[in-house]
Amino acid sequence: MQVGTMSGTFKRETLEETLDASLAQDIFHLQFNWGSAHPSGPLPEVIDEIANYAGAEFRKRNMVVSAVAGNANMVDIEPKKRQKAIDKLLMIIPACAKIGTTVIATCTGSRDPESMWRNHPDNQSDTTWKTLRNTLEKILPAAEAAGIDIAFEPEYNNVCQNARLSRKLIDEMASPRLKVVMDAANIFGKDDLSRMTEVLDEAFDLLGDYIAIAHGKDLDHGGDAGHLPAGTGKLDYAHYVKLLCGLSFDVPVILHGLTEEQLPESAAMLRHHSAKYQ
Repeated sequence: MQVGTMSGTFKRETLEETLDASLAQDIFHLQFNWGSAHPSGPLPEVIDEIANYAGAEFRKRNMVVSAVAGNANMVDIEPKKRQKAIDKLLMIIPACAKIGTTVIATCTGSRDPESMWRNHPDNQSDTTWKTLRNTLEKILPAAEAAGIDIAFEPEYNNVCQNARLSRKLIDEMASPRLKVVMDAANIFGKDDLSRMTEVLDEAFDLLGDYIAIAHGKDLDHGGDAGHLPAGTGKLDYAHYVKLLCGLSFDVPVILHGLTEEQLPESAAMLRHHSAKYQ
């Protein structure tokens, strides 16, 4: 297991300063937020320039781009916005090789008209499921051709709100490039916290072979995505880290939902729990 964070955790005027700030905390693995490169124009116009520039800066420091950000509402109720989401991911796919990653971190989205991070009753409808599949059918061929993983995050407020639905999507799409971002703070229903070990074990049983990266944050209640810094809530990190360290590869765990000042404590907590498995 490798401790990482999002590049956006560090608020700096240049990408170089951002990466150096990460190294100062002994963090070599980052999920790259495009804004960290301070693009000179709209992303579609400068993405190749940013990818080449950022990739060079990461390599110069022997740092790892664990994933790039690719948030997209795959089930947006407005077809034009949904097409923009598709176009965004299709734009990012060829840039991955330049920046030096094989993973795009994304999500399945929500039918809520105002926020893709807000739950909506229609998220669980057959129509929405078909929309999600149709969206992925337009993205996955390009990902497969380029060797890039489209890693969606199971999240309570999105269409794939738990491990079972996430595995169902993976099985139905049958693509070697459809993977998951495992964030244990996001998969608990309203009454699930009392079954924490059972829920975590099921998630790894169903999705362990499909995890591309993991996220680390915390929660204080079920039925929502977690919003607390890792180690400050109710998530059983000792068990979560045990499961992560049992994966078949050295998984990067990207800490987020926290400030730069909160990062050292959460990172130390992860390292403490993982030390016994190293």
